[in-house]
Amino acid sequence: MYLIKQGHPCVHTDRSIMETYFLYYLLAINALSFIITGLDKRKAARNLSRTPERTLFFLAFIGGSAGVLGAMYVFRHKTKHKSFIYGVPLILAVQAAAVFFIYFKVLGV
Repeated sequence: MYLIKQGHPCVHTDRSIMETYFLYYLLAINALSFIITGLDKRKAARNLSRTPERTLFFLAFIGGSAGVLGAMYVFRHKTKHKSFIYGVPLILAVQAAAVFFIYFKVLGV
């Protein structure tokens, strides 16, 4: 017997827990991507060893595209590289479309 009815905000389903973890993951990977991109800009200004571009693209690819894109414009970093100007927003758009498709079409929310 349930003390709290199903559907009550205090009752978590496996799906709601997964959604919460997914959101935490996105927050963490985007914060990390933002910080690493900002540190790369700082290293560039000081002529230190740099973060490889493929690392920044990898971070964008695994979910940190919003963080990389935000850092590009906050720190004015990589804004003259066409691969970043077009590549990072494209990755973000594909990821957003995938999340939308999975969440609304596959899961039927």
